[in-house]
Amino acid sequence: MTKRLAGKLAVITGGSEGLGLAIAKAYASEGADIILVARDQAKLGLAATQVRECGAEVQTYASDLSDGKNREELVDTLAIINRNRKIDVLVNNAGTSVFTPLGRITTREFEGQVNLNVAAPLFLTQSLLPLMRKPGASVINMSSYFADKLLWNRPSSVYSLTKGALNSLTKAMAFELAPEGIRVNAISPGTVDTALRRNTISRLPTEQQAEIAESISSLYPSGRIGRTDDFNGLAVYLASDDSAWTTGAILKVDGGLSLS
Repeated sequence: MTKRLAGKLAVITGGSEGLGLAIAKAYASEGADIILVARDQAKLGLAATQVRECGAEVQTYASDLSDGKNREELVDTLAIINRNRKIDVLVNNAGTSVFTPLGRITTREFEGQVNLNVAAPLFLTQSLLPLMRKPGASVINMSSYFADKLLWNRPSSVYSLTKGALNSLTKAMAFELAPEGIRVNAISPGTVDTALRRNTISRLPTEQQAEIAESISSLYPSGRIGRTDDFNGLAVYLASDDSAWTTGAILKVDGGLSLS
């Protein structure tokens, strides 16, 4: 059977763990070669080993994409190392979330989330355009249900702002890049069991942690939160030529959360 991503080259940010790593392994299993980008070189090394076991060639780059200078250095490196090969897929997965009540939000917290959740996808996509295959490249932005839905005891003014902006950015980029044959879509997950989520929850008061755990059955018609591999099929579809006429879509994968 022909692999759906055979011969493709995919750049995945936030690719050392969680959704990014799961998508990388799914892409590798479908024949793609992978460029993993994340902050922690040690985690990248472990992730690369797992992805190579799926049959892919893997490159890794440690970079904090919230910093514009780091993004520029990454793009320059990719242009040199992959000068004879175009990028087929860019997954803008790197992100951060801090849930602080409105009255205590700081400028630093605001800028940190905006820089990584909005500026990084925008400017990294912009900078990589000359290296992308035209026509045929696919950009996939990782959004969140927090763009559309708010929860009690989860103050998300800044995080919701950034994910709403990312959804709007996805549509605007899709519109502008369609004539070049580049499609842009977003995946909007519900709650997913990742290390980032567990770390975020662990910083909350014990009582609030218990309330969040108890709320899952009432919030999710499916009765559970997501697993990282729940997104593999959609991520492969959006990266493959099967999605050649799919662009500007914000696709919800949330176990029915958005129905309530």
